[in-house]
Amino acid sequence: MIDRREILAMAATVSLRPDVIEKDYVLGWLLAGIYNHPAINKNWVFKGGTCLKKCYFETYRFSEDLDFTLTDESQIDKDFLRSTFETIAEWVYEQTGIEVPKDGLSFDIYTNPRGKISCQGKVSYRGPVSPTSGGYPKIKLDLTADEKLVLSPALQPVYHPYSDEPEGGIQALCYVYEEVFGEKFRALAERTRPRDLYDVVNLFRNSTIKPAAGVLLDILRQKCEFKGIAVPVLADLESHKESLEGSWASMLGHQLPNLPPVESYWNELPAIFEWIEHGHEPVIPTAYPLKPGETIIRERPGRSLTVRHGAQHIEIIRFAAANRLCVELDYDHKTRIIEPYSLRQTQDGNIILHALRADDGQHRSYRVDRIQGARVTNRAFTPRYEVELTSSGPVVLAPTVAESRKIKPFGTSIRRATRPVRRTGSSSFGPKYVFQCPMCQKKFTRSKHDSKLNKHKDKNGYPCSGRTGYLTEVK
Repeated sequence: MIDRREILAMAATVSLRPDVIEKDYVLGWLLAGIYNHPAINKNWVFKGGTCLKKCYFETYRFSEDLDFTLTDESQIDKDFLRSTFETIAEWVYEQTGIEVPKDGLSFDIYTNPRGKISCQGKVSYRGPVSPTSGGYPKIKLDLTADEKLVLSPALQPVYHPYSDEPEGGIQALCYVYEEVFGEKFRALAERTRPRDLYDVVNLFRNSTIKPAAGVLLDILRQKCEFKGIAVPVLADLESHKESLEGSWASMLGHQLPNLPPVESYWNELPAIFEWIEHGHEPVIPTAYPLKPGETIIRERPGRSLTVRHGAQHIEIIRFAAANRLCVELDYDHKTRIIEPYSLRQTQDGNIILHALRADDGQHRSYRVDRIQGARVTNRAFTPRYEVELTSSGPVVLAPTVAESRKIKPFGTSIRRATRPVRRTGSSSFGPKYVFQCPMCQKKFTRSKHDSKLNKHKDKNGYPCSGRTGYLTEVK
């Protein structure tokens, strides 16, 4: 199991609560357990919002549940599920030290509206930052065996941005992208929850992998026919607008580093329905012109930025761009509000962020290694150029502990992982502890094991944007 400091550092970087990051970490290992279990790994098809986050959009809302369509209905059986997840729990603990107690597994079998059996399950866990007393956090399972699978599922890599990612990564059998999109659109029509609106708009915005309108409409028709509902039209959603606005913050606020205004998502629906009903593609603004010697960084920009000062701010900027939100940028000892558009590499190897000043629309470019801070705002913008910063590739954070691991198959005897030993503070004559700011990489030596991040200046003498959160201990 990774050290709690890695969770705290990640939480500080993406501006989310540590328990949200911990759940994302545990979700990754539960998926590894499920798809390494020979009895279920070919029958369980991963779907839903967590599938989008873990397998398709690495810069996305964090999710909480695991949803699966089962191709073998006989596996929706309480005894089978308990036995299977007890084995998975043991395997996950042996691999990582994450505790999944057997008495924290529960499975409620019920009859769904179509007269078929489904299951709501709960898996308790204790991870790196879970309190050692009191109740366990829980992950919910939603299992159905009679969903309409229009397209064949496919193996997808699971995004697990933590230092204990196994060698070769984690894979899951998933709904293909077109099917996830159709399912989300059907869910938006049927229940109109904030997360469905958020997902549909983001899927629509991602023009690089968006399916043809006719393909999506065919999938949507089949999904709606199976559920016994009409294919939605825009007017069908109007009656849900007030309740959706009322629950927007409570249902999405904890899953995002900053919550976009609901209006910026609701106002995209006419263009979405125009596209799916009539095939009218939205007009995408032209990209900001390339300067001589520049190349566009479109996929996985973080792979080339992990060792550069300022790279830790790019994930925040990419999230803002994908959600059409302005960024409060600290640069050259000044703070300005910008609309982020593109990352480019110059002929001399510098990484440049191209942006517009939000107030007057003037173009500005910023060297990434000189960015002193970045914060997402709630101020939405309508793109004036193509938004080249997408959700498709992560900025890779330098891990707290570099580790290369191989997943051990079920039935292999291995040494159990243990919780890391936590040192305690001592007098000034005792041991010293070295901490590092996850934002600016400056190191601090302390006589107590206190990782609180205080206001400070970076190694170049500029005010660091990491004013709150936790430092990372340097071993």
